[in-house]
Amino acid sequence: MDEQSKVRHDKLKALQTQGRDPFWQTRFDKTHYSADIIARFNVLKDERMSIAGRITQSRIMGKAAFCHVLDEYGKIQVYVAGDEIGEDEYKQFKDFDLGDIIGVEGTVFKTNTGEVSIRAIRVVLLAKCLSPIPDKHYGLKDAELRYRNRHLDLISNLGVREVFKTRTKVISAIREFFDKRGYMEVETPVLQTIPGGTIAKPFLTHHNSLDMPMYLRIAVELFHKRLLVGGLERIYEIGRCFRNEGISHKHNPEFTMLEFYQTYSDREIIMEVFRELIQYVVLKARGTLVVDYQGTKLDLSGPWKRMTMIQAVKSVTGLDFEKLDEREALIKVKELKLELPRTKTWGTLLYTVFDKMVEKTLIQPTFITGYPVEVAPLVKKSLDNPLVADMGELFIMGMEIGNSYTEINDPIDQRARFMQQMAEREKGDDEAMLLDEEFLSALSVGMPPTGGQGMGVDRLVMLLTDTASIRETLLFPTLRRK
Repeated sequence: MDEQSKVRHDKLKALQTQGRDPFWQTRFDKTHYSADIIARFNVLKDERMSIAGRITQSRIMGKAAFCHVLDEYGKIQVYVAGDEIGEDEYKQFKDFDLGDIIGVEGTVFKTNTGEVSIRAIRVVLLAKCLSPIPDKHYGLKDAELRYRNRHLDLISNLGVREVFKTRTKVISAIREFFDKRGYMEVETPVLQTIPGGTIAKPFLTHHNSLDMPMYLRIAVELFHKRLLVGGLERIYEIGRCFRNEGISHKHNPEFTMLEFYQTYSDREIIMEVFRELIQYVVLKARGTLVVDYQGTKLDLSGPWKRMTMIQAVKSVTGLDFEKLDEREALIKVKELKLELPRTKTWGTLLYTVFDKMVEKTLIQPTFITGYPVEVAPLVKKSLDNPLVADMGELFIMGMEIGNSYTEINDPIDQRARFMQQMAEREKGDDEAMLLDEEFLSALSVGMPPTGGQGMGVDRLVMLLTDTASIRETLLFPTLRRK
């Protein structure tokens, strides 16, 4: 135990000896928050009220003192004087430490410098801070320390609170958008016997009672489609998904996914719904469709640019995959010195060039269509070109934000796609999909023509909070064990 902590523990023991143990306190009736008092000073002036929070700054001046009290919405100054709260109570107050949690009753006034403050009539110690909080001048800056000690981060860096308040607004707005349009919110299993719905490596666990392996879900898609077979027509889910993949500024193994599905629609309809959703959420969270992100002004008002993947690759690299066969495409990709995909088809080579060289150039909102079927095993083939899938993906600031699909509802075609994925697994691709017979059985009953959408909620929050790392949008990001 360091010296500061020892002093604080000694103070606690002294209080306990006097019968003033702060941890005996069970409640404190607070009437106002700091931000409300400051904003409504003209109305609340001279009124008696109570606040509660953590001491973040203290200045003792003989028979009077000032301190700042931090609550959920900000901080406010408190004036404490011995002749107002009593000499014994004031003596106790002077022994309080930074980080202690107190309750204050008093009246609202302004100091000679014009700062809205509380003139204390009563001060109560509600919890003793036994470990020092970060210095008010230097705070907590190191990213690793902030993520490991989010409680201290929230105390020291008030801007962090705003990130998570915005996140809450985003999720609330998503629900509001779909509820208004008659979508039904559903919940599907996190523990699954077969991970499906996308191409990704899952986390494996074991169910002891059933003595069987289980997986944390990588997506919710296949369960949603069973519900569509059952007669639900508009559904959505906001939930945690898990992918056993690398960590980067855009990737965390545990993340929040939105998926929604609408029967009797296709990718075109879903892309329009998705655009309306993004704009609705951005307006709710930020109040404007023009936002600044890492020094770049993003205009989300539309119209949003559209390109096929072939067009996007040609615009950046000059390669025209429309005029290349598989052999020629392989030669060109080798010339670019890109890491080759495991399976070297025309489609996987096209996607490789797009993924490595083009994505990062898509700054303003852009829909990319014409994905190769190899990377979209649950999506219908385009009627115009059987080599591409009927899907569109939205990119902003070089990040994938969400995918819009025309879903496969042909169980025979879907089985063939699964078999292709199983063949890839046998070749060593541990991200390829497994064969899901229960899903195929449900699909054989008949699913209407359907459009679907997936979106990473965390990445949208990144854009709306001007944060460069997905870890900034997660209260407790995944970290290496200390």
